[in-house]
Amino acid sequence: MKTFFSHLGPGRIGALIGCLVLAAAAFFLKFCVPGYSFSALVCLFLIAVILFYALMPLAAPRFPGLTKVVTIAVTVFLILGGLVVGVTEAVIIHASFGNPEEPVDYLVVLGAKVNRDGPSVSLWDRICAAYTYLEEHPGVTAVLSGGQGTDEPITEAECIYRELVNLGIDPKRLWLEEEATSTWENLHFSLDLIQEKTGQRPQKLGVLSSEYHLFRASLFAKACGVEFVGVPARTSRFPQKVNHFLREVAGVWHYILLGGRYD
Repeated sequence: MKTFFSHLGPGRIGALIGCLVLAAAAFFLKFCVPGYSFSALVCLFLIAVILFYALMPLAAPRFPGLTKVVTIAVTVFLILGGLVVGVTEAVIIHASFGNPEEPVDYLVVLGAKVNRDGPSVSLWDRICAAYTYLEEHPGVTAVLSGGQGTDEPITEAECIYRELVNLGIDPKRLWLEEEATSTWENLHFSLDLIQEKTGQRPQKLGVLSSEYHLFRASLFAKACGVEFVGVPARTSRFPQKVNHFLREVAGVWHYILLGGRYD
């Protein structure tokens, strides 16, 4: 055993220890903490990168040319990928501040998970932000958008409605859109509801969602042909905020490359 570890060297031993720590973190995030699967994938990706650079030199004596080419190719790919991720994340962070000072007549409040015992943390964050905004803008009508998942006791729109009414918001200012199952549907169905009730489609639309989600929501609003006004709901749990800001990069590029009507 001693000879084996001596052959590996301290650098590779450290890399293996780091991989074990990351593997434990990935297992914990995947199976013990709901909603952190993407962070688990990030841990697995880091393990793959560490193992690649730790083990590739072992193949160099037999395949020096191939090892060099593959190492350079992977390094270039990682650098370019890192730049893309960094720029995308910067755009997401910039959009996360929103522009809530812009006047609007209608505010669409996007739903989130409803647990058996009430709103999830993300939904509570949005409800609190919606309450504050509606208190500060008494002339705004809110469209509460969100259907009912198979594991949700009521629709997301109904849950938001109940909590806002309990907090003192006039029910007449709250319109329910209870069919949407994705952000694309949230915006399209909400616009349809506004047009149905008022006879006209607004040119500018306020959208309240978790701050990390505002940039992607703005892309959907642009596709709907309306001017987007972002109203951020600050994520109260820091680990959740980090996880969702990282995950949002993948969501943005999935939409840019593949499009589709999805969340």
